[in-house]
Amino acid sequence: MDEKEFDSINVIPLVDIMLVLLTIVLITATFISIRALPVKLPETRYTKESLTKLGIELTLNKNGQIIYEEKILTPHDLENLLQGLSENTPIVINIDENLPVKNLVSLLDLFKKYHLQKISIKTIHKPNG
Repeated sequence: MDEKEFDSINVIPLVDIMLVLLTIVLITATFISIRALPVKLPETRYTKESLTKLGIELTLNKNGQIIYEEKILTPHDLENLLQGLSENTPIVINIDENLPVKNLVSLLDLFKKYHLQKISIKTIHKPNG
């Protein structure tokens, strides 16, 4: 038998494998998403980072909606959530800086109704300068 000289490489199997790997990466990347709500937090200069483990975290977006665990809460749902908390449960509020103060005041009033005391507002630290 005559041996044929090797003068070309068939790259089609290599391209197929690369397309399969690319598909796997793209599919798994959709499952790994960053949990971020579109809220622009207010900036502060003289705050310390909280080292306390979070109890619950509520978000007030620019539309005035209250979000807990990526679900929009109705006022009834919020009251049910707050009723089940103890007085010492830490609550962190993410609030859009452009939201009117009346929304925050009404939320704080609701916390007072249920005697919740450990309330903090998340901000972004802005260095001096």
